[in-house]
Amino acid sequence: MASFETSTLIRLQPGEAVSLDDVRGATLRVTRGIVWITQEREPRDVVLRQGDNWIVERDGRTVVEAQADVHLRVLGHALAAPLAPAANERSYWGDRLARLFSLTTPRAVPYF
Repeated sequence: MASFETSTLIRLQPGEAVSLDDVRGATLRVTRGIVWITQEREPRDVVLRQGDNWIVERDGRTVVEAQADVHLRVLGHALAAPLAPAANERSYWGDRLARLFSLTTPRAVPYF
């Protein structure tokens, strides 16, 4: 079993996937690209883009699939303190879009 006590960088090509078993509480931080995440026994899927963070909500298998070239950091629970993005990580339009989408209600994404 992998241990994510410190930050681990995972690089994936489009269509590649990695399974993370029993990593509840770990933070997944996308520093490049887009990932699609599904958890065992969870009907909702999650899509993260560059700059997004997400905390794994339960034990079991968590599958992360790259939708583009991806750099993903996995941080152990103790290291998962939220970080503000650096000033150069988001563009003017990226900030505006982030604010726009944060005002909308979340919607379910179909699972195929």
